[in-house]
Amino acid sequence: MARYLAYTSPARGHLYPITGTLIELHRRGHDVAVRTLAPEVPRMQALGFDAAPIAAAIEAIENDDWKARTPIGANKRILRRFAERAEHEIADLRAAIEAFAPDALVIDISTQGAATVAEAGARPWAHWTPYFTPLPSRDAPPFGLGIHPRAGRLGRIRDAVLATAVLGPPERQAARSINALRSRFGLRPFRRGTELWAAAPLNLYFTAEPFEYPRSDWPASFRLLGPGTWQPPSEPPPWLDQVERPLVLVTLSTEFQDDGKLAAVALEALRDEDVDVVVTTAAVDPARFDAPPNARVERFVGHGELLPRAACVVCHGGMGITQRALAAGVPLCVVPFGRDQLEVAGHVTWCDAGTRVAPARLRPQRLRAAVREAMTKRAGARRVADAFAAAGGAAAGADALEELVAASSTRLPVRSGVRAT
Repeated sequence: MARYLAYTSPARGHLYPITGTLIELHRRGHDVAVRTLAPEVPRMQALGFDAAPIAAAIEAIENDDWKARTPIGANKRILRRFAERAEHEIADLRAAIEAFAPDALVIDISTQGAATVAEAGARPWAHWTPYFTPLPSRDAPPFGLGIHPRAGRLGRIRDAVLATAVLGPPERQAARSINALRSRFGLRPFRRGTELWAAAPLNLYFTAEPFEYPRSDWPASFRLLGPGTWQPPSEPPPWLDQVERPLVLVTLSTEFQDDGKLAAVALEALRDEDVDVVVTTAAVDPARFDAPPNARVERFVGHGELLPRAACVVCHGGMGITQRALAAGVPLCVVPFGRDQLEVAGHVTWCDAGTRVAPARLRPQRLRAAVREAMTKRAGARRVADAFAAAGGAAAGADALEELVAASSTRLPVRSGVRAT
């Protein structure tokens, strides 16, 4: 049996996707340690893990990307926060390694300092990626703009221009901060910041084709597993049995990004529709909203209890809720406010699994029409759900980590490949 140490950024949307794989490792008899955000430590301990909080200084550095006026500006803010956290992650991960003595490290892709420590060390290590990778591909458009693949010469020209003109500055920003760390550890510099995504011998990638754009040039280290859909167990709310009409779930981001407008407009847009509406506000105070007779507004309700009843999910396009909805075969209406959400919205429409509305055009009438259209996209959502189920999930992730340790102990190359559907 082996000892695995997972190190996460201070975000539930990064912890929960890997949790199912860690549970599977623990079930197989391995020892599992987790270093994560402090409020989640008791929950991880209850699962049988050696859990402790990451350094308080890391949690104190909060994302402020919602203050940016453009997607590129938001990306720059996020990259600065990653760089600030990285300085604290170095000592923090070293202390965790000394305390737990793991055989292998499992590192959140967003923790640049931890990844540098892992790569410079002697232990086998893996990245996990809970959102779409920005790794360039000859088959996929540049990351972050929400555009669909376009074949042929015109598509290649479009992608090359956008990659250079639009994405070049944040790419260089990422490379500078990452290379400053790498030079301190004697590691070769990256030419591009996106090389980080192919640095580990193994990358557990928590999505699958066809929600991810099909690629012919996946790195051998990538394993497409489908989404990590684990969530804390919860009891169905008593009022759920009273819901008889089609259910529309409206949900905001768990990390604050000032997306309360989505809930307010959705409540107005759907007040006269023949549906029942449940709004979960998460990081936004639910007292801000007045619910019409066909709606409920709650801060948190277990989405796992609601999705089997849902006809549509209206959301900001966070990778977590989007993939959980698709895994349940539920179509979406996505209103992307920032971060990677424009990219997620593009994938949803490309798969014909839903609709999207630009935040600048978010009005009750427009959102109502988009929700009605999204409800007709269940066949596309079902196709994605079937592909997710075939990808392997937590069991395939645990298999890959076991292979990583076995290959290291026998000095054999890790069997790698992509589970594509």
